[in-house]
Amino acid sequence: MDDMWHGSDLDLDAYLARIGFDGERAPSLATLRALHRGHTTSLPFENLEPALQRPVLLDVPSLQDKLVRSRRGGYCFEHAALFAAALERLGYDFTALIGRIMVGAPEGAIRPATHALLLVRPEDDDREWLCDVGFGGGPLEPLEFADGTVSEQDGWSFRLTRQDDDEFGVRHWALSELGADGWTRRHVFAQVPAFPIDFAVASHYVASHPRSPFVGRVFAQRFTAAVHRQLDNLTLITNWPDGTRETRELEPGEFGKVLAEFGIVPAAEDLEALLELVTA
Repeated sequence: MDDMWHGSDLDLDAYLARIGFDGERAPSLATLRALHRGHTTSLPFENLEPALQRPVLLDVPSLQDKLVRSRRGGYCFEHAALFAAALERLGYDFTALIGRIMVGAPEGAIRPATHALLLVRPEDDDREWLCDVGFGGGPLEPLEFADGTVSEQDGWSFRLTRQDDDEFGVRHWALSELGADGWTRRHVFAQVPAFPIDFAVASHYVASHPRSPFVGRVFAQRFTAAVHRQLDNLTLITNWPDGTRETRELEPGEFGKVLAEFGIVPAAEDLEALLELVTA
C-alpha cells in the first residue's frame, strides 16, 4: 500500500521542473502550498482525449508523458492522480476523495460522482488540507479542512462548509467559490476514501458516456493568479478575480492559437480533427 498511487514510477525531477518548484522536498505545509500553486498554474485543464473519442490513461507513465513531457493538460482525474503520485514520493499522508460537480445543477439534484480531490495531512501541521488541483479554476492553494473555512487567494475566494451527515453518519462537505453573484457551490463530496480503481471507474464514465459534458465537445481552461480563461468549443471566456467576465466567439482560425496560449499543443492531425468537431 506504500506505493498505492505508483509514486515510484514518477520522474519527480521532471514533474517539479514542469510546475516550477525548486523548494525543499519535505512533506511540509509550505511545500504543499507551493506544489498546489505550481501545479494549478502550470498544467492546463483539457478534455481532448474524450473529445477525440480516445481513452484517458491514468497510469503514471502515461500521465507524465502527457502532462509533464508534452505541451498538454488533462482533466481532474489525471491531475489528481499525478499530484497524488508526487505527494506519495515526497512522503505525504493523504486520502483521495470523489465529489459531485454542482455548478448549474437545480436545487436537490444528485449529480454523478465525477470530480477528484485529495485530503492531505502535512508532517509539520496538525490540520488536514483539501487539495483541488484538477478543477481548472483554482483554488491556487489548499484549503484548511474545517467547517466555515474562507480563503482569499490573490483575489479569488473559496469557502468550505460541512453539510448534513447522511443517514449512515457519513460527513458531507461543499466547496464554493465567490463570484459576481455571490457564493456558488462548485462541488459536494462525502468524506469517504477513494482509491485508484475508483478514479479509473469514474474517469471512464466521464471520458466515454454519451451524456458526459466532455464527450463531443472541446473544453479547456488555464488558471493563474491574475486570470482564469476557458475555451468551450469556439467560445472564449475570460474571468478576473473581481468577478468581471468577458465572452468572445473565436474565428475557426484562432482555435489552435488559443489552445497554444493555454499551453495545449496537440498533434497536427488531432488539431485538424478537433477543429472539425468545434465547427460542426
